[in-house]
Amino acid sequence: MANVQVVYEASDGLEAVRKAEELQPDLILLDIGLPGLNGIAAARRIRELAPESKILFVSQESAAEIVQAALDLGAWGYVTKANSGSDLLAAVRAIVAGGRFVSTPKRCKTVASPANKVANLAGEMDKV
Repeated sequence: MANVQVVYEASDGLEAVRKAEELQPDLILLDIGLPGLNGIAAARRIRELAPESKILFVSQESAAEIVQAALDLGAWGYVTKANSGSDLLAAVRAIVAGGRFVSTPKRCKTVASPANKVANLAGEMDKV
């Protein structure tokens, strides 16, 4: 995607929190199942330390209560790894344009995005 730069990839939740505070990225991709500190706990800390950063969860977890917990924390989106091939780019575009995105059986329509810094803090994204 043009005008998007990955600025860091963290290997665990604690590192994700540290780097989010340091880099203050526009968008953070965060997995629920991070080692050391899970994604929900990491998101709570990130909301305090990098309040302008938007969080997009990318996770294999698809239970409604987990998705809702992530959104209740202030996440701008949630993409299941099962749908990441079709939804991830659309979610990034929607969120950097100021919208929200949640994986569903139907894909959401999005608009083009401006230049943004993106921190891939999903940990396991290379395995998707």
